[in-house]
Amino acid sequence: MKVLYYDCFCGISGDMNLGALIDVGVEKEFLIKEIAKLNLEEKYELRIEKTVKNGIIGTKVDVILGSDKQKHRYLKDIEKIINLSNFNDRIKKMSLSMFLLIAKAEAKVHGKSVGEVHFHEVGALDSIIDIVGAAICLDYLKVDKIKSSFVQVGGGFVKCAHGLLPVPTPATVEILKNIPIKSGIAPYEMTTPTGAVILASNVDEFTEKIDLAIDNVGYGIGTRDLEIPNVLRVYLGTEKNNQDIEKQYIIETNIDDMNPELYGYIEERLFQKGALDVFKTPIIMKKGRSAIMLSVLIKEKDYKAIQEVIFRETTSIGIRQYGVEKIMLDRDFSEIQTCYGKIMLKNSYYNGEKIRSKPEYEDCKKIAKEKNIPITDVYREVDKVTSDK
Repeated sequence: MKVLYYDCFCGISGDMNLGALIDVGVEKEFLIKEIAKLNLEEKYELRIEKTVKNGIIGTKVDVILGSDKQKHRYLKDIEKIINLSNFNDRIKKMSLSMFLLIAKAEAKVHGKSVGEVHFHEVGALDSIIDIVGAAICLDYLKVDKIKSSFVQVGGGFVKCAHGLLPVPTPATVEILKNIPIKSGIAPYEMTTPTGAVILASNVDEFTEKIDLAIDNVGYGIGTRDLEIPNVLRVYLGTEKNNQDIEKQYIIETNIDDMNPELYGYIEERLFQKGALDVFKTPIIMKKGRSAIMLSVLIKEKDYKAIQEVIFRETTSIGIRQYGVEKIMLDRDFSEIQTCYGKIMLKNSYYNGEKIRSKPEYEDCKKIAKEKNIPITDVYREVDKVTSDK
């Protein structure tokens, strides 16, 4: 199993995250090309260079703005930018989830609705690039699991658009709820709202235990000069077990009084909120009533968001929940060249033996749309190439 581990001993910010992920293996030319798909009106330059901090060499990323004047955007403005871009669905989903989490945190802190939140620092151009760039890099690395250490937040006070605020700022605290933190390593803001949301939206497990064979290490260089290295360290490695057992949860509810046409929309909402799987089972309830049992597989951190969708979007007035253990084979990714272009394969292993390979659906869908051909033709070409090897 391919694992990305965030070592946040000196916190995390959006630019440090980009630097660390480039340093660990993301091609900087690829990131620059992908970021351009945002089609932003403002002029900017993405400066990426190797540099040294406290004797540690790593990658420094800076967004150089073409003007001091920046647009202040609402969530709907940012959603429009992302939805109109040419990113794949995974990148769009990750980006939108991160911005929605920030909007909810800001809304709660300032007593507003999500739609009323007027982004300041996070709505600025450099933060948009940091967040969407994070989604691009994580999609590029195609890891099976993301882990993180406890998060160092720093201390003291920081000057924001709302004035002088304590560290961690209220928005950062809201984002990092239920996530283990540390404080006081330096009297500065060591974890920004952007850095916090990257972790909160994408990390599967927070643990101080690094239990993997390390294949590569990356360092994202920060701007502060401290006694300790102001860097974000990430590990890219492999968990050497053939089967990964992960604790997950099932949420279920029986529904007998809802328009069946709504299930498609509800499934989309559940997946947007982090559902790992959604399935429906026809059942017979008391008094012979036909019904549907809606089942949702989730991670513990997504429980509240999933529960909210069920109670707001369905006619359910009660749910059941129970823990399950999900056993997964060891997996990795490889790339093949077909007559239509490059396609990513997901390979599964049992006791060290590769037992199956499956093409990535998003790659096949993209080719089918671009070439205007049936997607089944793409799958047949994959079968032909893999069988010839």
